[in-house]
Parts: sequence; C-alpha cells; structure tokens
Amino acid sequence: MRWKNYIHSFSKEYNFRDPAAESEITQIKEELNVELPEKLLGLYDETNGVFDRFDDYLIWSTQQIVEENLFYRNDEEYKNIFMPFDHLLFFASAGNGDLFGYVILNGHIQKEDIYVWDHEDDSRRWIASSLEKFIKGWITSEISI
Repeated sequence: MRWKNYIHSFSKEYNFRDPAAESEITQIKEELNVELPEKLLGLYDETNGVFDRFDDYLIWSTQQIVEENLFYRNDEEYKNIFMPFDHLLFFASAGNGDLFGYVILNGHIQKEDIYVWDHEDDSRRWIASSLEKFIKGWITSEISI
C-alpha cells in the first residue's frame, strides 16, 4: 500500500517525514519487546509519522511510540490506578488523553484490530479492524470517541 497516497485521498491536510531508519524500528522491538505489525512497518517505510498542518500526530513517530509506551508501562502512579499497559502497543492519540493501539500477545500483534484506551474509565474497546480503516475513519470522522 502507498500510505501517503491513501491518506491524501481523504485529506491533503497531512504531512510526512523521511522514512524511519531500521535502527528506529529495532529500538521499538528492543525497548517494547514487540514486533510491529506489517502494515505499520509499511507506513514507517514511507514516513516516520503522519502529522497535520499544526504538526500534531495522526500516527506517532517511532520515537514517540517508544517514549509514550514506556511512560504508560512504567509510571508508578499509572500502575496504581490503571490496568497494565504491557499488552498494548499505542501508536496514536485522540488528542483528549485517549490512545489508540494494538493488542500484544507473546511479543506479537496477533490481529490487525485497533483499540482505544479511554483515560477516564480505563476501558479498552475495539474501534477499527485495520490500520487503514482506522486512518480513514479518524480522518473522515467515521470513527469518533
């Protein structure tokens, strides 16, 4: 899939960066103990994150993935008030504190399904059946939280 063309077919408001380096992908694997799903890898082969005109993320950069996931997994305060985050790989934010991610099982993303974590009630619910459906739905407001 050509991710840039796909995203621009819904909105020209998004910008792209240079592709992610192999070392950045390796950092995600090593620090978060997870293999990235094929479609997300394909996106990072084209661009290291997707940004709107205000430079806010649609899809986080590889560095942001590492930083955010480590924060949620390791923050002591969060450990006391939320269920564990080790089984989730977050890759985007809704802008209101809620996060989007994949479910991790034994170090792998088992299905393409995307879930949203609600920061207010700690719920985790299904929101899209794939990365492309998530992107289209979020850009076109077919998906809302």
